[in-house]
Amino acid sequence: MSPERFQKIHQVLKARQSDLTLCLEEVHKPNNVSAVIRTADAAGVHKIHAVWPDKKMRTLSHTSAGARNWVEVDTHDSAEEAFKALKAEGMQILVTNLSDTAVDFREIDYTKPTAIVLGGEKNGISKQALELADQDIIIPMVGMVQSLNVSVASALILFEAQRQRQLKGMYDNEESSLSKETIHRILFERGHPVLAKVAKRKGLGYPPLDEDGQIDAPADWWAAMQQK
Repeated sequence: MSPERFQKIHQVLKARQSDLTLCLEEVHKPNNVSAVIRTADAAGVHKIHAVWPDKKMRTLSHTSAGARNWVEVDTHDSAEEAFKALKAEGMQILVTNLSDTAVDFREIDYTKPTAIVLGGEKNGISKQALELADQDIIIPMVGMVQSLNVSVASALILFEAQRQRQLKGMYDNEESSLSKETIHRILFERGHPVLAKVAKRKGLGYPPLDEDGQIDAPADWWAAMQQK
């Protein structure tokens, strides 16, 4: 890993918004999942959540070859399980849903810890998710259609959240909101992917990196890595 790439990753991680996320409820088409992940990365989201009760859906977490390396995906068996995890992080939970109680998505304060829930391509938001959410939101439209593609909807809402957070300087951090352990793991796995796979397979921890992103490991770590 070059020093320039090491510094670039550091800068990206400083801007990561650990308290802003998406939750995909049975969104399963590979092109949509891929587009949503790319948007999340562009908006500085560190992790998204996915409700994938069907085990086959979980293979889709690898659909975005580039952005998937930078956005983590936590999977859940149900909306209840996902919402419990989000509430434990103190997040307001918003669902995209056309209803009498829904508000314009631009009226929301996204500088608060926020999870935005998007429904699946076939059935939309589930009844369970609607009952558990804090607020319905809508994207106002004046044409004949009443809904947008899930990846388009996620982009509109996330970039409104990004706009609000940028105005408050929430991307201009001296230190990342991510833990030191998470930062080290990402730096090692993205900077030295082949060695990271070997170390993981052998059950070895990741050694320190120097100021240029090069591995600063003791001789016994290298010896363990070379053993068959």
